[in-house]
Amino acid sequence: MNTKAKTIALSILFPLATLAILATGFVFLRDTKGPQVLTAVIAIIWGVGGAALLFYTVDWLVNRLRPEIARKLQPFVFVGPALLILLWYLVLPTIRSLYLSFFDASSKNFVGLANYVFAFTDGKMLESFRNNLMWIILGTGGSVGFGLLIALLAERSRAESVFKSIIFMPMAISFVGAGIIWRFVYAYKPAGEDQIGVLNALVTFFGGEPQAWFTIAPWNNIFLIIILIWLQSGYAMVIISSALKGVPAEIIEAGRIDGAGELRVIRSIIIPYIYSTLVTVSTTIVIISLKIFDIVFTMTNGNYGTEVIASVQYKQMFRFYHYGRGSAIAIVLVLAVTPVMWYNLRQFAKQEVFK
Repeated sequence: MNTKAKTIALSILFPLATLAILATGFVFLRDTKGPQVLTAVIAIIWGVGGAALLFYTVDWLVNRLRPEIARKLQPFVFVGPALLILLWYLVLPTIRSLYLSFFDASSKNFVGLANYVFAFTDGKMLESFRNNLMWIILGTGGSVGFGLLIALLAERSRAESVFKSIIFMPMAISFVGAGIIWRFVYAYKPAGEDQIGVLNALVTFFGGEPQAWFTIAPWNNIFLIIILIWLQSGYAMVIISSALKGVPAEIIEAGRIDGAGELRVIRSIIIPYIYSTLVTVSTTIVIISLKIFDIVFTMTNGNYGTEVIASVQYKQMFRFYHYGRGSAIAIVLVLAVTPVMWYNLRQFAKQEVFK
């Protein structure tokens, strides 16, 4: 066997051997009866150390190839582990869900497109489509709008970093945690009792009657969307602020010299200049809105007309144990997210990557 063939063989066998060793270790840890805390610590060390070993092994092998080949393979050394994780945890489950979507609840009898017919005709599903559309329009528009407004105002303040830090803080909270926090904002007690909810406390303070906000359709959906806006405005603000720093001050000054007011400068100069950033932020939040589940599940569990696609899918799969319908709804959600993801990837492809 010549040197080139040996190098190719080693390039294939070394990573495979490393993966086999990692997998064997995780199977052992999964089946062990030892203390759970100790097992978890060992699993973390094994996983991190194994990923590092896999990276250095592949990197060492790639660097032994000819320079022109190594230069082309080097980027994939860095993204390789992520691609493997995506393959195992995203691609393969998606293929399996597609397969199960053509079978009945027990995944034994083939039913063709019956589950997809259900997904587009069931009353709860139609309700979830309508609500998800509301989340996309109001959630994305509100998050990007407030993010842009805060970014513009913060730039004119001496305490810019302080205000931005405060607005960004909700990003550190999980969606479930945010839902729990906002349950105390919307909490309801009958009239005459002490109101622990902030909103009802304000209503009763000004002489109004307390309201069960979650039961008032369709406003209850808007109350839930406010939580998403509260969470994502900080993200939008940070990205947009970075784009605003790149707007040439000379162009803005020239517009003001020509007599343009602040609103005209924002509308005609700043927004067109950062348009691509606004689109990127918007598409990211659109994807989050399409997949929204945690807030709805924590706050209303989909009751009172607040179902979304992900909550219906969860109930069909894990409450009604209808794996066919649950899988079909999951595929519908994947198809809804795919065009937005494709657009984002297309934008990224315009940059200099893997060349």
